[in-house]
Amino acid sequence: MKFLVLFTLVVSLFGCSKESERVHCVEEFLADEQLLANTIAKCRNNPGELQGTPNCMNAAAADWKARLERMGKALGG
Repeated sequence: MKFLVLFTLVVSLFGCSKESERVHCVEEFLADEQLLANTIAKCRNNPGELQGTPNCMNAAAADWKARLERMGKALGG
C-alpha cells in the first residue's frame, strides 16, 4: 500500500514538471567529460532547485566514480 501511494506521488510530480529534460545515465556522463562538467557546474550553480534531479544525481555519481578510478590509478591499482 505504501508503495502504491509513493508511486502515485512520484508519477504525479513528474507529470507536473515544467520542461522535460533528457536524463543521462552514469555511463553517459563517464563517457562524455564535457557533458559531466557542464551538468556538475549547472547543478552546483542552482542546488536549491536542481540538487534532487535525476541528471544532477547521476552526474554526482559519475563524478564520484571517476574520482575513485583516478585515485586507484594514482595508487597503482
